[in-house]
Amino acid sequence: MTSEWPSNWADRISGHACEMCQSKRLDEDVYGIRIFSTAEVDAVLQRADIQRGYTLVIWRGRHVVEPFELTEPEAQSYWKATLTVAKALATFYRPLKMNYETLGNTVPHLHTHLLPRFTEDPAPGRPFPLLPQSGDEAKVSSSHLASDAAELRALLS
Repeated sequence: MTSEWPSNWADRISGHACEMCQSKRLDEDVYGIRIFSTAEVDAVLQRADIQRGYTLVIWRGRHVVEPFELTEPEAQSYWKATLTVAKALATFYRPLKMNYETLGNTVPHLHTHLLPRFTEDPAPGRPFPLLPQSGDEAKVSSSHLASDAAELRALLS
């Protein structure tokens, strides 16, 4: 089975059609609640009920697709923020394992999916079966998401 890259892939790679570059840095949006930020990084606890604690760490500096495009100071900033958020997620949710997925195959802008892995898991011992989101996914209840976000913000402050 052969598939094709989206017709606007070149625009996505260049940043001209990058939804992450075009998004506002809101504390809360349709995707989730921001639990951590620096001048160049946001971490957003996801609203989609894919996995407890599922969080995106998003590079908010200039548009880059690959981590190796970052300068040394930018890379230190990005990975330090990613590890800081991962540690807070692990402290709060107490997973068996944390997964770090830096893909960019759907949205080619540097971001890392942080996925806590638990005893109840869709793929024990294998990569998490993360699919592109359509917007139709079940959602974490607003009160539960807000409560988790508040606890995580406290850990990260």
